[in-house]
This record gives sequence, C-alpha cells and structure tokens, in this order.
Amino acid sequence: MSEEMKACPKCNSPYGYSMGFFLYACPECGNEWNPDEKVENDSKKVLDSNGNELCNGDSVLIIKDLPVKGAPKQIKAGTKVKNIRLTDGDHNIDCKIEGFGSMALKSEFVKKA
Repeated sequence: MSEEMKACPKCNSPYGYSMGFFLYACPECGNEWNPDEKVENDSKKVLDSNGNELCNGDSVLIIKDLPVKGAPKQIKAGTKVKNIRLTDGDHNIDCKIEGFGSMALKSEFVKKA
C-alpha cells in the first residue's frame, strides 16, 4: 500500500490520503474518490453580462440601476461589489453591498471588475 498523498479533486487540498483499495479521502472536505476514475465537473459556470466566467472572491460592477424591495433607493450602475460568492438558483451571486447589506444578485446585471 502506498503512503502517497494526492490532491483532492473537489477542494484541491494537497492532503488526500489513501484508504486502501485505490480509494482516497480528503481530511478537509470529507470527499472520497478513486484517482483512476475520470472526474466530472458538475458545477455550472457563472457568466457575467459580457460572457466572462465569475469565481468566488471576484469583484464585479453593477451595470444598471437595480431597484431593491423595501429600500428607499436603488443600487446605482457602476457600484463596485467585492468578494462575491456564487450560489445555485436564479439569483446566483451572494454579496454585501455598502449601504444595503447582504444581497442576492443575478449575474446578468454585473460585469467582472
């Protein structure tokens, strides 16, 4: 049995360890995998209004004025949003906007900064 470590295909942790019988486990995310099997990437790409791929932690700019339910003012075009988090669903970006707090945005209304 090999004591070799392999990088986790899910979280890229370098600490994947052998569990025997060609099975590896990641101590950081709990993922188990067979390194000989082809890994399918089941996550969907999130694209901005210009077709650029967005990633967690990116900064984006709002491209049009967005009304906010329950708020007296709207989010103005050109507002910069830092450190976004990608989610599943219709509003696929979670972020914090100064003056508004936590928000969910659609990627079609932003462009990568």
